[in-house]
Amino acid sequence: KIMILEVATLNIIKGQETDFENAFNQAQRIISSMQGYISHQLKRCVEQPSQYILLVNWETIEDHNEGFRNSPEYQEWKLLLHHFYDPFPKVEHYTSVFH
Repeated sequence: KIMILEVATLNIIKGQETDFENAFNQAQRIISSMQGYISHQLKRCVEQPSQYILLVNWETIEDHNEGFRNSPEYQEWKLLLHHFYDPFPKVEHYTSVFH
């Protein structure tokens, strides 16, 4: 079965990294409860400490784009996280080349 990898580059307002990480720690329970969610990782950039990448494995792209983004839970996710971003994250989806 082919899964979808969501890759979001998150640029956090400088000085708010700790607050962002604390908020993300709360927010991850939201995303992990969603239909089609498989797993996620949040990684912090060594060279640019206010930049992170969020990697989320989904069963289908629709589980992310329609299911999660159109859910009431997404509104809670937005409230917790979106005020930390500058600029707003670029989000792309990837699929495996070799299975």
